[in-house]
Amino acid sequence: MSKNEPLVAGAVQVVNFGCRLNSYEGEVIKEQALKAGLSNAIIFNSCAVTAEAERQVRQSIRRARKENPNVKIIVTGCSAQVHPDMYAEMTEVDKVIGNEEKLKPAGYHFIMHDSEKALVNDIMSVRETASHMVASLDGRARAFLQVQNGCNHRCTFCIIPFGRGNSRSVPMGEIAQQMQKLVEQGYNEVVLTGVDISEYGSDLPGAPTLGQMIRRVLALVPELKRLRLSSIAAVEVDDELYRLIAEEPRLMPHLHISLQAGDDMILKRMKRRHLRKDALDFCEKVRNLRPDMVFGADIIAGFPTETEAMFVNTLNLVEEAGLTYLHVFPYSARAGTPAAKMPQVPKDIRKARASRLRAAGEVQLANYLKSQIGKTAQIVVEKNRTGRTEHFAMVELDKDCEPGSIISTHIYSASHQILAGRVQ
Repeated sequence: MSKNEPLVAGAVQVVNFGCRLNSYEGEVIKEQALKAGLSNAIIFNSCAVTAEAERQVRQSIRRARKENPNVKIIVTGCSAQVHPDMYAEMTEVDKVIGNEEKLKPAGYHFIMHDSEKALVNDIMSVRETASHMVASLDGRARAFLQVQNGCNHRCTFCIIPFGRGNSRSVPMGEIAQQMQKLVEQGYNEVVLTGVDISEYGSDLPGAPTLGQMIRRVLALVPELKRLRLSSIAAVEVDDELYRLIAEEPRLMPHLHISLQAGDDMILKRMKRRHLRKDALDFCEKVRNLRPDMVFGADIIAGFPTETEAMFVNTLNLVEEAGLTYLHVFPYSARAGTPAAKMPQVPKDIRKARASRLRAAGEVQLANYLKSQIGKTAQIVVEKNRTGRTEHFAMVELDKDCEPGSIISTHIYSASHQILAGRVQ
């Protein structure tokens, strides 16, 4: 829904914020809402990762109410799970449901029939994941498949475990069945997603690893052409996944690392599971196995106590590790987290450091894109004559092609953030 576009009468609109897992779950939400007979409603699937993310949710709710005075407005997602009272107190909101309830029929029965305003259970008590899986994702060139939810770790800056609960994994058989359905729907590329997919399998019988699951699922669904991982923790990559990186061409040569910082003291204060050298060693090992691998990373700028020297360690890591795609966030204090009680870096310094990191990332990306000129790439077509290479670089095509199809393309030029390709 655009900022100025009112809801079509009788429809159900899901507005997703934040991560890819939310986008996936947005499809489940819409499916559950329609099955329950809900209509004339806007469901906000919120994010709690930063204060700015929550501000955007509240702003969007107020705008939606102004533009759609007669619809039912429902709020769910991580922010609703962590701060249900904040949304229940908004006059624009009709109902609030939690992250468990949004995926189950009982949540929609509550929305339609209960007089109470909020239904948000204790997420830490949830043991099930992916109780409802979608058969397709409308309008997407690639499908996102949830394989895990929740997180067992307690990084000092992060509130997400309190919105998602502890780690729980989808059994391999269910993943394979869902992937087969997506292939039958015409998807050539599937992205495995979750809150911490590196933790996959620790709660399942026999404790299968992420790499073991991927090998098994690829064997069971040989028709799948491309598999991509949403994000991984470098120090938790298992031996089987390293073998897949080296041997499996269907596993795309693009890994996004949950890095957060490149200074050892900051990493320790974040309570991360790796140090600076671990990140460098990981990138080197993977490149030795697959020389064309490209890396992305999440980085927080201006974490509490971060000095200029500590920041420079992180800034230098961008080039040292050869990181191509950066997701940079100025640190945002989350009430109830240990980091919020630490000495804070001034906001203007956080923003300035984030800008410096983004600028370094833009240089890295520009250099990488230039290196692709003259090569042939296999593109998954998205829309408006654009698509993504195996390495996730954006390409503008010279002709219209069927969205979701894989086409061979000659790369003939590169601008600051996008390649230009000629369809072969």
